[in-house]
Amino acid sequence: MEMVGNSLASPLATLGPAKCFRHPTGDLVTYTTVLPLSLNSNSSYHGVIGGVRTSLISRKKWIVFCSTTQVETSNEDPKTWEECKEALSCFDFSVEEKDKILGKAFGHIHSPYWTEERVKENPKVETLNQILEFLRSLGLSDEDLHKVMKKFPEVLGCSLEEEMKPNIGILENQWGITGKQLRNLLLRNPKVLGYNVDCKGDCVAQCTRCWVRF
Repeated sequence: MEMVGNSLASPLATLGPAKCFRHPTGDLVTYTTVLPLSLNSNSSYHGVIGGVRTSLISRKKWIVFCSTTQVETSNEDPKTWEECKEALSCFDFSVEEKDKILGKAFGHIHSPYWTEERVKENPKVETLNQILEFLRSLGLSDEDLHKVMKKFPEVLGCSLEEEMKPNIGILENQWGITGKQLRNLLLRNPKVLGYNVDCKGDCVAQCTRCWVRF
């Protein structure tokens, strides 16, 4: 007869989904993981009471556990990240896709686009909305913006005043690209919104953000 214990799945494989809660009074966050009730008393897990493991982490190091894409932020107010995700709700992204887009745009997830220059920062919903409204003013629909962010999530981390607006000016004034032609260009090559260098053929190792690719 097989031992009952041998038929149990590995505890690591049977962990339930993690949930995170902001502590109502202190500067702490309660992180709760539901464990299988079949764990025996010899389990190596600590802090397990009635099948639930809880632990506290500082709000100053907030981790988004709500999807398989885990993004660590250091905002004093963790609601900011959720507010930015809410701003993307109209574009029909999944929770995981929203975390990934914001993570790549703001340096929480590595992106080759930024090379080594991107400093991790927390997004501001006001800035995010300004960028989205500017892109809409260029004739991009919400469906178009879904495609742009899917193809180039880093667009939300580009500077509106120092990169996007000047680059659109270059496209319109120097290349005569406007209207429908501009829309088609941005759908095909949205990275042009973040170009910030022109090596003129003499490489400066900033290829992902160089006008030479245009």
